[in-house]
Amino acid sequence: MFRAVSPSHTFLGLPLLQLLLLLVQAVGRGLGRASPAGGPLEDVVIERYHIPRICPREVQMGDFVRYHYNGTFEDGKKFDSSYDRSTLVAIVVGVGRLITGMDRGLMGMCVNERRRLIVPPHLGYGSIGVAGLIPPDATLYFDVVLLDVWNKADTVQVSTLLHPAHCPRTVQDSDFVRYHYNGTLLDGTAFDTSYSRGGTYDTYVGSGWLIKGMDQGLLGMCPGERRKIIIPPFLAYGEKGYGTVIPPQASLVFHVLLIDVHNPKDTVQLETLELPPGCVRRAVAGDFMRYHYNGSLMDGTLFDSSYSRNHTYNTYVGQGYIIPGMDQGLQGACMGERRRITIPPHLAYGENGTGDKIPGSAVLIFDVHVIDFHNPGDPVEIKILSPPPETCNETAKPGDFVRYHYNCSLLDGTKLFSSHDYGDPQEATLGANKVIEGLDKGLQGMCVGERRQLVVPPHLAHGESGARGVPGSAVLLFAVELVSREEGLPTGYLFVWHEDPPANLFEGLDLNKDGEVPLEEFSTFIKAQVSEGKGRLMPGQDPEKTIADMFQNQDRNQDGKITVEELKLKSDEDQERVHEEL
Repeated sequence: MFRAVSPSHTFLGLPLLQLLLLLVQAVGRGLGRASPAGGPLEDVVIERYHIPRICPREVQMGDFVRYHYNGTFEDGKKFDSSYDRSTLVAIVVGVGRLITGMDRGLMGMCVNERRRLIVPPHLGYGSIGVAGLIPPDATLYFDVVLLDVWNKADTVQVSTLLHPAHCPRTVQDSDFVRYHYNGTLLDGTAFDTSYSRGGTYDTYVGSGWLIKGMDQGLLGMCPGERRKIIIPPFLAYGEKGYGTVIPPQASLVFHVLLIDVHNPKDTVQLETLELPPGCVRRAVAGDFMRYHYNGSLMDGTLFDSSYSRNHTYNTYVGQGYIIPGMDQGLQGACMGERRRITIPPHLAYGENGTGDKIPGSAVLIFDVHVIDFHNPGDPVEIKILSPPPETCNETAKPGDFVRYHYNCSLLDGTKLFSSHDYGDPQEATLGANKVIEGLDKGLQGMCVGERRQLVVPPHLAHGESGARGVPGSAVLLFAVELVSREEGLPTGYLFVWHEDPPANLFEGLDLNKDGEVPLEEFSTFIKAQVSEGKGRLMPGQDPEKTIADMFQNQDRNQDGKITVEELKLKSDEDQERVHEEL
């Protein structure tokens, strides 16, 4: 609606009131008509019977005005009316183009003001009159309403009605803008509005797409700002007007709300809102990231939020899984960082937008909170918080039975689990797949009394599916303290001798010498070896169960007793198996 008019368009000119354009000046003063008091009028009588509450400017000599009028004689007989022609008077005042009485009567008038002017003959058409229309020495009565006033010296008038608290950038020449507007004439007559079309007006500034006054009026505007822009006709549609809605020589008033602004040359803009201390690593292309976000348009309209779904957005960074601007904006972030990412349309959803919430050519603003990120090749990160209190010669290794305290949380500080909640330390045999792989690796090499911080990536924790209480693809943070360590047994062993076993093991087991060893005799013998320090059971398990498993392995025929033929040491079984394989 508000593009500049092409020179090829032609419009009908506005006809001026011929009577008022006559340059007839009264010769002599004339007798005139009687005034209400009975004497002749010396000057124009002005009756201001409607004065608008707001009057930003008054008519002065040299101003260009547009007005409607009815012209009558003293007896009420109408001799002319602009209303009958449906055409406003548009003319410069105070330069002799109107009868003197009208020139004087319009001075100081406000837009939308209504006046009744009584013009004596010597300030109208004098003793000559206008043949066939206005008799000599006629007093003229005009009812006038002023609809517009401007001057060739006028510029675009800009008033800020609402200024946003945050203004990341202002409109410059060559920028692309999206805005809403209501357009009226100076008297308040509406001629167009973007709101009725359900979409913003989208265009380039300073590129000839808009009337000159709008080009000027939008400059320096902030997204979210509301302005009133008054444009004189020579910076709008001039003497031709526009169609049937904007008359010739009309000043235009626009109430504008700027939705957003960008430039085709814009890149992603980053603003760090909160940077956690101790950022040792920043996200790079190929990392898998979990983050929360609020997504809004530049005017503050929220279009999406991960918080509303109570779930982070999880994706690879720099791999083309998300819009290019977000791909760029997330790289270089720290875990726990909060940042604002402003993305121009050509790096978001372009001129078409997407869905019913992101319009075409929309600038997008994401307030992002990075929860964590990792790379599929990341190892466990180990940081020693405090060394053991005493000299440590042996550290935990696979097969060892360890007891440890731990606190487990997400990287944003969300507490998940803690051994302190149960009072007792956690127990595990390292390398036995009893705990997640990352924790198992992080406990290895520890000394008793040592405290560590472990950062465990999801592929060494609960993976992309997560676990009860643990989100999918979550990086876990452990604070662990090794409480005790018992040396483990070789793989496949439930009991080992500290020295060589007895020369005749079966005789030692057969306590009553009846040639059979039931579970009671077997258990008594093994417990004696442990108590005497001659051997040890697999740590971390119930001794009774371990002994029962050992007995079960030796009771080959499962008759509840072991004979000399059934009894074999595991080392002997392993040696026999090697020979069989050979």
